[in-house]
Amino acid sequence: MVPLIIGMLLCVGLALAVVAVVAVPARREGRDLLSPQGEEIVAAVKEKTADTLESTIEKTGDVISATKDKVGDTVQRDPSEDSGRHRRAS
Repeated sequence: MVPLIIGMLLCVGLALAVVAVVAVPARREGRDLLSPQGEEIVAAVKEKTADTLESTIEKTGDVISATKDKVGDTVQRDPSEDSGRHRRAS
């Protein structure tokens, strides 16, 4: 397990080194990290993510409220209903 973790850390370190060698000097020279096409793709992904999030909230809103109501009913249940539930086996 330890060799796996060390290997993963080495890979992350190598990736950071590549970014430092390539992206940092390019950014200092004033070049953008993404091309105009890359910027458009990022904007489209952000828009789709927001739309998907809104759609998911709309579709699951009723389920979430029903679940909250059910959990609230269970938590506020009268303890006398559970009188025979927790008996010790002889």
